[in-house]
Amino acid sequence: MRALVTGADGFVGKYLIRALQERGMEVAAAGGPSSAGELRIDVLDIETIRHAVEVAKPDVIFHLAGQAFVPRAVERPLEAFEINAMGTVRLLEVVRTTRAGNFPRIVLAGSASVYGRVSESKNPLHEDYPLAPADPYGASKAAAAFAAMASWCSYKIPVLIARSFNHVGPGQSEDFVVPSFAAQLARIKAGAEKPVMYVGDLTTERDFLDVRDVVEAYIALAENGEPGETYNVCSGVPMRIQDILRLLIQIANIPLEVREDPTRMRKSDVRTFYGDNAKLCALGWAPKIPLGRSLREIFDDAVAHQLETSGT
Repeated sequence: MRALVTGADGFVGKYLIRALQERGMEVAAAGGPSSAGELRIDVLDIETIRHAVEVAKPDVIFHLAGQAFVPRAVERPLEAFEINAMGTVRLLEVVRTTRAGNFPRIVLAGSASVYGRVSESKNPLHEDYPLAPADPYGASKAAAAFAAMASWCSYKIPVLIARSFNHVGPGQSEDFVVPSFAAQLARIKAGAEKPVMYVGDLTTERDFLDVRDVVEAYIALAENGEPGETYNVCSGVPMRIQDILRLLIQIANIPLEVREDPTRMRKSDVRTFYGDNAKLCALGWAPKIPLGRSLREIFDDAVAHQLETSGT
């Protein structure tokens, strides 16, 4: 089986490629326009997408390429829609016009942000919960999902939507909360910063899943999922951000003071937000990596990065 992975040079893409190769699959890795390698995809340029699909001749496409940072999408909504929504439309159009009669399966990396602001009583969220995105990022991902469903209904392109909740793991950008905590702790442990931890709102609860379990979910969808269906990719367990920080501090094993930073205090309208993964588990998938292990490896990665950047 041949797979094409868009966004191959991103956080999730690197893990997915490794998992596919370990299964003996032939993988065409398509990174961004500035990446090295044979295949480069700029989702704003349909010709680069067409070239990648024609060269790879995939049986399955994992569409991970996108703009994944919510604050940037809020600042640049046109960019978010061009990349996340229209980038998906361009890929679907290339598949429709070049692979008629021999469509590859497409696993679209979606986002739980499409659910928007939900009341606590609605948790855990099921796939049939109404979509009501509350920011440009969620709206752009919802638009991509609707385009995918339209392609299934109109052309029978076998698209499956992975509606992913928060995922974590070594190598994730410090733009996100868990690696940001780990990086601060690594700098404090190395003596590069004072023993003061600056944090935002710690009262929210979110659904975290290790990135390696995420890519296993994507593969399970490619192999066993039903086209035209959406699957929550999540742990099904809410975790308070404050508890994650507490566990990371225990792992770092250093005395410090925790202070609220007003610049980090983006108060959420949703206190608790987690999903139901029963539909995905019915395919034979189950999360295997406990959060404690993920946090340990994320901190170790942050320490290694700190040593590398400090030259020691």
